[in-house]
Amino acid sequence: MYSHQLQTSILISQCLILGSLLVANGDYLIGVGSYDMTGPAAGVNMMGYANMEQVTGGIHFRLRARAFIVAESKQGPRIAFVNLDAGMASQLVTIKVLERLKSRYGDLYNEDNVAISGTHTHAAPGGYLQYVTYSVTSLGFVPQSFDALLTAIELSIAQAHDNLKPGSIFINSGDLENAGINRSPSAYLFNPPEERAKYARNVDTQMTLLKFVDKNSGKSIGAFSWFATHGTSMSRDNKLISGDNKGAAARFFEDWFMSSNNNISTSRYTRLKPLSGALLRKASRITATGGESCPKADIQSSKVRQNNESRFIGTFCQSNVGDVSPNVLGAFCLDSGKPCDFNHSSCHGNDQLCVGRGPGYPDEILSTKIIGERQFQKAVDLFTSAEDEITGKIDYRLTYLNFTDIDVLLDGNQVVKTCPAALGPGFAAGTTDGPGVFGFQQGDTEINEFWKTVRDAIQEPSQHQVECQKPKTVLLDTGEMFWPYAWAPAILPIQILRLGKLVILSVPGEFTTMAGRRLREAVKETLITYGNGEFNNNTHVVIAGLTNTYSQYVATFEEYKQQRYEAASTLYGPHTLSAYIQEFKKLAQALARGDKNVARGPSPPDLSSVQLSLLADPSGDSPPPGVKFGDTKNDVKNGPFKARDRVNATFWSANPRYDLLTEGTFSVVEILQGTKWISAYDDDDFCLFFEWDGPFYNDDVSYGLATIEWEVPEDALAGVYRLRHFGSFKTTKDSPISYFTGASGGFTVIKG
Repeated sequence: MYSHQLQTSILISQCLILGSLLVANGDYLIGVGSYDMTGPAAGVNMMGYANMEQVTGGIHFRLRARAFIVAESKQGPRIAFVNLDAGMASQLVTIKVLERLKSRYGDLYNEDNVAISGTHTHAAPGGYLQYVTYSVTSLGFVPQSFDALLTAIELSIAQAHDNLKPGSIFINSGDLENAGINRSPSAYLFNPPEERAKYARNVDTQMTLLKFVDKNSGKSIGAFSWFATHGTSMSRDNKLISGDNKGAAARFFEDWFMSSNNNISTSRYTRLKPLSGALLRKASRITATGGESCPKADIQSSKVRQNNESRFIGTFCQSNVGDVSPNVLGAFCLDSGKPCDFNHSSCHGNDQLCVGRGPGYPDEILSTKIIGERQFQKAVDLFTSAEDEITGKIDYRLTYLNFTDIDVLLDGNQVVKTCPAALGPGFAAGTTDGPGVFGFQQGDTEINEFWKTVRDAIQEPSQHQVECQKPKTVLLDTGEMFWPYAWAPAILPIQILRLGKLVILSVPGEFTTMAGRRLREAVKETLITYGNGEFNNNTHVVIAGLTNTYSQYVATFEEYKQQRYEAASTLYGPHTLSAYIQEFKKLAQALARGDKNVARGPSPPDLSSVQLSLLADPSGDSPPPGVKFGDTKNDVKNGPFKARDRVNATFWSANPRYDLLTEGTFSVVEILQGTKWISAYDDDDFCLFFEWDGPFYNDDVSYGLATIEWEVPEDALAGVYRLRHFGSFKTTKDSPISYFTGASGGFTVIKG
């Protein structure tokens, strides 16, 4: 008996030693995953600009959740990081995802080692956050948006878990200088001159990239990078679902990798995607003017699906983005064309006339493409030259904090406090990326009597709040508003993930450039001080912004004085950043010392049971007499067409909310090869646009119009093409879903 126990102990010790040697040599278990999270493409308010008129009306390109998992061994320490083509993470989404992961994997993935981050696109459906401030413009909670995110996160992690295999990870970093400018430069100048002198620019230009390589095949399976620029290349007037510049960069990167590794053109547009046999037979029977019902399986099989296989995933994550705009030409007055006022970003006192210009101005699609391409190109440079292999421990720490009441010890032993959440008048002014309400300017610290009356009718701030938030004047006292439920978060998670020499700081908000720099430097210094040689100047510290939940902005104490948009949106008062730095240093010290006894803190609330949903579901559609869904209303005009021409057709259609066609497509461009139509482009392609308008009501019928528009790419093959539309409908709210498809007439594309 004793001999058996001794042998078992020796075996366990050998396994532990072997495991540590494997990690030291850079041999981790690595896996990546990706899943469609596009959400409802009609009638749902977009999250980001707080513009109630900006509701979804089609798809620019589909949104995805992309995940990586790294583990020391099959049951050993691991981290999972998920990047969403979404405005931000959501506390409620995180809570429910963790519940699903627990039911799948037990305690393997939990709140400590899972991070869920958003790219901050402002062109994705809203209604998935649990606090009133972030759901009021979406008319409350939108279950369809929420469920799309939840499922995509769960299944992207499941794919990464199922694909775990021995592999290596390489890290690289470099500067990208033309993908972001500071949109609040006057506030940045409030920071101390000696601090500003340490940096060449008033935005961070560094991109940090991880390259994941399968040990057995030697092939790369993915890359994740962090770089700060806002997801606001698409404007507040856009109604097409889009991953904005970071989503575009991800597509360009994935297409480049697939193309370059298959010795074909570097554009995704030359990939021809064969339809399923059943769908090909249906396609051959559809005429230019007629529609035909089709099963959902055919719609989804119209695209090549590799979700159960390992495939390359290129991901562009967000960092300390608070004051960084992709509209790199600067901000100009709409009426005069002159630069806006430097301190207030307004024109003659009017905030709505001051708008930033992207590099493709006035074409926002082109601006999105250019900023996406710049990130993609830098990522390729870093990816192809990455040689610094990561080795070492996987570790993590997380704690929850009530940010409305933190004692913060400043230099000189002065103790100050954070405040309940509040927004100032500069918040209402908006930014140069998306101007706000008329009558406000960035930098305002006074509120006129009219708005004071409105404010007090909603919630008059307590005297404590008034004093605590100074020099911010309280416009919306969200931290003291609890009807019909809480308007702003109080309890926030802060989290550190360690992957060898890479340390990821998961922050639940948007840190400004200088705020992020201070946090990174404080954490790195703490790690080096307490790490017993494990950390040094070669340790990479990155900020993962908008992660695990959302609590708006974090400006420096000095920037807070000017009360531009970022400072006015710094919820917990002038000492918010100091609180973050203090608490992250505690986590970093525990990580460096190997101390796992970190106080958990108060758990965040689950407000799912009290959410209000005021947006009605579609209740049944039927086409006008004499037509069927899928019939063309306006067919393609005569060609031939060449590169950069736009080809479009409009179809009688139903509301796309009946079925989101997840991992499927609403639109396809097909090329005729012999006697078969082959799918060449779809909803995932940057050059193809699906636009939906409606609903229209006529007597007892309800319907919409779907326009499919294709911008012919430079490298499109010459040949005969047609546009194809897929959709679904119900005749009544309770009837089963039916599916339909339709096709345009054929047209010719020539080289020229």
